[in-house]
Amino acid sequence: MPILAAIDIGANSVRLSIASYRGRRGEVLHQDREVTRLGDAVFRTGLLAPGAMAATVEVLRRFRRATLRYHADAVRVVATSALRNARNRSLLLDWTRAATGWEIEVIDGLEEGRLIHRGIITQSELHAARVLLIDLGGGSCEFTLSVQRRIRQIYSLPLGAVRLTAEFLEHDPPKKKELQRLSTCIGAELDRIAPKILATGVHQAIATSGTAAALARLNHSPEVAQPAVTRILRQLSRTSASQRAKLTGVGPRRAEIIVAGAAVYAELLTRLRLPGFRYSPLGLRDGVLAQMAAEPRFRRAPDREAERARSLAALAEQYGVERAYARHVRALALELFRSLRRLHQLPAEYAGWIAAAAQLAGVGNFINLSAARHHTEYILAHSEIAGFTLAERRGIAALAHAQAGALPPPEQPSLRRAAVLLRLALALDQGRRGAVRALRVRLLPAQVSMHLQGPGKLDLELWAAERERAGFREVFGRDLILRAG
Repeated sequence: MPILAAIDIGANSVRLSIASYRGRRGEVLHQDREVTRLGDAVFRTGLLAPGAMAATVEVLRRFRRATLRYHADAVRVVATSALRNARNRSLLLDWTRAATGWEIEVIDGLEEGRLIHRGIITQSELHAARVLLIDLGGGSCEFTLSVQRRIRQIYSLPLGAVRLTAEFLEHDPPKKKELQRLSTCIGAELDRIAPKILATGVHQAIATSGTAAALARLNHSPEVAQPAVTRILRQLSRTSASQRAKLTGVGPRRAEIIVAGAAVYAELLTRLRLPGFRYSPLGLRDGVLAQMAAEPRFRRAPDREAERARSLAALAEQYGVERAYARHVRALALELFRSLRRLHQLPAEYAGWIAAAAQLAGVGNFINLSAARHHTEYILAHSEIAGFTLAERRGIAALAHAQAGALPPPEQPSLRRAAVLLRLALALDQGRRGAVRALRVRLLPAQVSMHLQGPGKLDLELWAAERERAGFREVFGRDLILRAG
């Protein structure tokens, strides 16, 4: 059952949605949203502002951590009007790639409208024969005519709330002349498409995105009639941004652009002769997810073990881990896990945790020597090890930290038992030469007998393993008897 993630980078905000799919039926696992106002400077200067780009990348880093936490198998990142219009968009594309590994796909207005339509029809929200979908974003407004659940036409107009605020509303509250110029501009743009939409005979209007959500909250109903929009616009335009921010459903960032957004809805309902609209929480992200779920390459989850191996290998390389040494420690740790299973009684998944921590053998020494102020456990727990959940990464990090540090606390008995096995495996390759080739282990009532076998002398390995006897006895309640030869 694949887990898919969709990210929408808009002119006003960045949105994330993660869902698990069985066939084409999705269940939302996590959603997040942050206002970064990426398009603010674009619509005034044609360029993305450094601060807005930095804020957007920081949000994308947070989203990246969420996709790892929920074990997303695939992520698609799309961007709309802000990046469509920005002359320096390559800066953000490169920055995002370096920070997250993601490629941003800049889509045009037609593709944006198509994906929004797909997201809504996937949830069966189109009940009328002829429906107009309205998606008012920060930089543009998409109008999609849907007839019998099929797209008849898509129009994209430069009527975004961020764009219009930057171009027309200089004062707070806005002056009457500013509102008049704003209304004239909106009307001129709408007149380009009004005859075609009127000729279709629309039965229902569905609106998505933040402005529609705010208007619905202010109206205390998802069904918002044309007179209500006019009334809300009149009230909003007479108050300051700080006053609007206190209104339910608006908030401080939406307060700055809600007047322009409400003006678009007031004008379009009048020009298109619509009695009102119904707000839908669905939108572009849902369409992206639906599109991904329909594509064969996303229907099957990837090879999790291969993904984990690649990720661990990359992290080990980053910290200069010796591959041959790590492989041998891993083999010894898994042999100890297998032969001592009746004694440690750990869940099967701990074998994977121990193997992963063994592949990072020596990371703690590297981190402590190169950046003493950091803790191994913190560094590894927050590393982006693909293929592992957040809980698994924390467990692996705790075991890796225990390689050279103290055992986990007594209230974590499973981690303590696993840590003892891993530390013993490390001791058995103290010389980093792979000298111990085999282990013969016998479980006795009061002790564990362990015979180390190899082609040469094993004095160093035997000495190092002897130093782990006290910890072994403390955790397992049995003495560890070691011999070599």
